[in-house]
Amino acid sequence: MPESKNGKIDIDRYRVKEGEKISLKDFPTACDVKIEKAEVKERYFPETIEKLKVLQEKLYAQNTYGLIIVLQAMDAAGKDGTVNHVFASLNPGGVKVVSFKQPTSEEKDHDYMWRINKALPERGNIGIFNRSQYEDVIVTRIHDLIHQGQLPRNLIHKDIWEERYEQITNWEKYLAANGFPMFKIFLHVSKEEQQKRLMDRIFNQQKNWKFSMADMRERQYWDQYQEIYGEMISKTSKDYAPWYIVPADNKWYTRYVVSQITLQALKKIDPQFPPLAPDIAEQLEKFKKLISSVDVKSLEEIQQAIKK
Repeated sequence: MPESKNGKIDIDRYRVKEGEKISLKDFPTACDVKIEKAEVKERYFPETIEKLKVLQEKLYAQNTYGLIIVLQAMDAAGKDGTVNHVFASLNPGGVKVVSFKQPTSEEKDHDYMWRINKALPERGNIGIFNRSQYEDVIVTRIHDLIHQGQLPRNLIHKDIWEERYEQITNWEKYLAANGFPMFKIFLHVSKEEQQKRLMDRIFNQQKNWKFSMADMRERQYWDQYQEIYGEMISKTSKDYAPWYIVPADNKWYTRYVVSQITLQALKKIDPQFPPLAPDIAEQLEKFKKLISSVDVKSLEEIQQAIKK
């Protein structure tokens, strides 16, 4: 088990390389780095959040790039908690969180990417997808919803999932080429930990509201989900839109890793505050000289001095 120094972790250990065929069984579900929980929660995680705030402000001010973050997982893996703890401290004006639930009747009347396109962030913003376009190659496939929908039957064929993988990755490449890079995170929870969390929703009154029979029913498809997720991640992890398989059994570690991945993505964009327009820059220079030469004590005095 590698040891962390000064809170540094090699997040690329969780990244799936393009063309790499993976099995989820080979990836850890719990913290696999020697790092102190208390130090992460009290020091390293807060420090990372502060760095994210600075880069987000620059991203928003620059208004050229946008960043898209996809979160996928089994039920009770911690998607909502990750969103709340990692991104709630950022400027809400520059963060757009979208949760994709079962498609509405309106959404079913369109192509499967229609609702995803509607949810894309604007330039300067961070878009977070709680579930995503990948629902239509995971849930749809496991429950054979493709035959229950409105897609013309002559368009349903044995290679439809391969076709959708290609459609999705081409779309992600298009977005990256237009200034909207994306990274995708699979929160990898163990079957045992999921059981504990689902049971907690039943017996802990404060978490009763999270309980859903649908979550319990989906658990019976665990092996199928693991297999298809592994295939999907293998087929769709690209250099321009990579997948990260992040351990999700330890919430404190999950959130720290996600914050580090986000920090790396923003550093890669390297947003900068835009230069001031010449007239604004000239006004600021005059104001600086005014400040140094006038003993101003209030805004009113500043305004009066400028008028002179």
